[in-house]
Amino acid sequence: MLIIFFIALGSIFIILGFIGCILPALPGPPLSFLGLLMLALGKGFSDPLTVTLMIILAIITIIVSAMDYLIPSIEAKRYGASNWGVFGSIAGMIAGIIFFPPVGMFIGGFLGAILFELMSGKKGKAAMKAGQGVFVGILLGTVLKLSTSGVITYYFVRGLL
Repeated sequence: MLIIFFIALGSIFIILGFIGCILPALPGPPLSFLGLLMLALGKGFSDPLTVTLMIILAIITIIVSAMDYLIPSIEAKRYGASNWGVFGSIAGMIAGIIFFPPVGMFIGGFLGAILFELMSGKKGKAAMKAGQGVFVGILLGTVLKLSTSGVITYYFVRGLL
């Protein structure tokens, strides 16, 4: 009976994890990992959900979660954004999340980078390029989170079989 509880709770976390990959208010991969951990606990860390696998996936989840915050800034810098553009992208992402979730994160980051680059004295094309970098970074982060949650879900399903 207890295993059914762990499976149900784990399934809820897996679903929330995928939603969190798109909706920035929820931490996607950590929720997915928590779902897998519930199943692993319920099954006593039996094969394939061994302690070693769980440690590896925990490390990957931590790295991906950190990278999700770093990638937009890295891409913005790679596309020529100044510190003002990076700051503007972060401010725009936050505003976008608050006012127009979930797509507001993409639009807000893009527009914030452009606006702050223009305010810092850059011309239109250079400011637009910085905005593109933020957009690419957010997109890459989302793909990375979805991939990680997908791998975790694979092991969740495999653990059920």
